[in-house]
Amino acid sequence: MIVRNLQHVRDRITTACFAAGRNPATVRLLAVSKTFPSEAVMDAASDGQRAFGENYITEGVEKILALNVNGAAAVLSPLEWHCIGPVQSNKTRLVAENFDWVQSVDRLKIAQRLSEQRPSGLPPLHICLQVNLDGGANKSGVPASEVLALAKEVAQLPGLVLRGLMSIPEPAADFVAACAVHQRTKDLFDAINASGELPARMDTLSMGMTADLEAAIHSGSTMVRVGTAIFGVR
Repeated sequence: MIVRNLQHVRDRITTACFAAGRNPATVRLLAVSKTFPSEAVMDAASDGQRAFGENYITEGVEKILALNVNGAAAVLSPLEWHCIGPVQSNKTRLVAENFDWVQSVDRLKIAQRLSEQRPSGLPPLHICLQVNLDGGANKSGVPASEVLALAKEVAQLPGLVLRGLMSIPEPAADFVAACAVHQRTKDLFDAINASGELPARMDTLSMGMTADLEAAIHSGSTMVRVGTAIFGVR
């Protein structure tokens, strides 16, 4: 089932890219495995999926360690683990020591703790700043007016590499409305890159989930985060 679902999602990505005049190779698939067991991750990995997203830090770390203990990592590696949920101060060490990416940074304090707690023997932690451009009251994220300032601070921290922006907008009424919201994030991404105020250009725009990946790709997403369409309803 998971293998079949993965192929369907890959086909959706390819079709959306062609419709937008883009190369499918420019869009990565992040399989969101939250609440699903390590066996589900192994099923997806056996079909070539390598990047997995976890919202709940403790659960994600348990899954990462379970795969390592069972020897699955050696067989299926390299797996790439993305923290895509809220990060509280008391969980930064777990994240810094176990994940490869953190897509949900929205405060300098969290970035500083991740920097301080990233083990020296590991590669730099890849960071995306979570932005809130549609004003959703229940969404985390940095307001547009504060993103550049935070990006400049994070880009200077040792042990971290600023890769880009991530957004989780409120559900849109239709394709056109979804594109409009995603385009605002793309415009901000482009403006920050064009400002010349970062030491290196950002290359990752994490937008789009099961319901709106086509709109996100149309608007320039380079990474879509898909859970339900791969693993099923939670």
